[in-house]
Amino acid sequence: MKTGSQIIQAVNGTLWGVPMLVLLMGCGVYLTFALHAFQLTRARMWMRETFGSLFGKKNGNGNGISPYHAVSSALASSIGTGNIVGVATAIAAGGAGAVFWMWVSATFGMAIKYAEIFLAVKFRRKDKSGYYGGPMYYIEEGLGKGFKWLAAVFAFSGTLACLGMGAMNQSSSIAAVIQPYTHISKPVCGAILAIIAILAVSGGIARISSVTSALVPIMAGMYILGGIVIICISPRDIYGAFCEIISSALAPCAIYGGAAGTAVRSAVRYGVARGVFSNEAGLGTSPIVHAAADAKGPVQQGLWGVFEVFVDTIVVCTVTAVVIIGSGTHLGEASGAGMVTLAFEKYFGHFGGVFVAVATVMFAISTILGWSYYGESCIGYLCGNRQSIAKAYRALFAAAVFLGAVMQADAVWELADMFNGMMMVPNLIAVISLSGIVVKETKTFLLTENDKRSIIKSIHKREKRKPGARRKKTGSAAHNDAVRADT
Repeated sequence: MKTGSQIIQAVNGTLWGVPMLVLLMGCGVYLTFALHAFQLTRARMWMRETFGSLFGKKNGNGNGISPYHAVSSALASSIGTGNIVGVATAIAAGGAGAVFWMWVSATFGMAIKYAEIFLAVKFRRKDKSGYYGGPMYYIEEGLGKGFKWLAAVFAFSGTLACLGMGAMNQSSSIAAVIQPYTHISKPVCGAILAIIAILAVSGGIARISSVTSALVPIMAGMYILGGIVIICISPRDIYGAFCEIISSALAPCAIYGGAAGTAVRSAVRYGVARGVFSNEAGLGTSPIVHAAADAKGPVQQGLWGVFEVFVDTIVVCTVTAVVIIGSGTHLGEASGAGMVTLAFEKYFGHFGGVFVAVATVMFAISTILGWSYYGESCIGYLCGNRQSIAKAYRALFAAAVFLGAVMQADAVWELADMFNGMMMVPNLIAVISLSGIVVKETKTFLLTENDKRSIIKSIHKREKRKPGARRKKTGSAAHNDAVRADT
């Protein structure tokens, strides 16, 4: 066992070391420049096409779940314990500056997530139950049949990662966090979670999306509201937190090396790494559920990916970070969820601990639901989309949820990290290789949007004119008036 553990740790050291982070950030930087940083320059556009579209007319042809349900399912899997524990561990290992680099990785991650979802919709397939797709399909279809083995590597890694990361680790976190408050035993907790999982996933993506579309707004809204309350009651702490984040990340003394330089390097490393674990940009998981959406087109659905990263990291993770740093608990000995619990207890008292426990449970349950569909899709690619295979995997997934609640998950975390890295490598290879398609069609879409905006602006100008107001004369009438004026 010791030898096996050492091998896994060595593999993780390579997969999640500097080369992987360079590959990930390099892909994000390249796509950002190729797309003219549209995630920043066109923020109003993608916000209008995503969040703004929720209040407009419904679109689609009924061949899949709605774009909102797709992003809810994707957010359900990405907004998990990483938004609480992951942020705390990043700050503990890399200091307050890690949060700044988490923002940087999220900014470039928006371009990666956009490209992933674009390709998933572009190369998706359809059967009698609706659309389906993901990295394994755009690897095979986009790169050619000769790369089917690479798609199989992704699908195999994804199947195992979903049992570990999506099932066992999440249920373990739930069992640990609720026991001090409810005294529910781990076996009972595991059984309850397994029943919830099997009931939710037995209906496929339609039922999962229905549950997550109701759960995600509640859990994210509740957590963000808690952060807003803290900002209102203690604005000086929050202001100080932002100042510490910026100063720690960009300290001028870092250029002289020594301890300061080491601290900045740690901030970059852990900030980028935890940002990836938070929003899953580059991992290739979210495109699986987005491929099932009844989308107007690849570009429109890809914009939901930009919105997804924004909510997950820029909003939710920032709430966790500023509360931790503002409270000063990152300077103590607490770590992980304990650090977040102490931070919220400083402002809310005992209720703060309960608040963090409830948030962790909701985040973890949503992750279980989202990843269950990812795993089922991956094993469906490997073994064929047969109903018997799907039922067997659902039972196996529910068993993994139960086991995760009753056993130590240290080894499972190591395995999950390894399989996550194995998923990322083939996915990033495909994204980079197929980026030309993404860039070409996106530029065409943006040019069309510019034309639309010009037309809308001209219409608005005409509508603003009051009835009977003097209009600018054109043609011969304007010429005659000019002649009369000269004479």
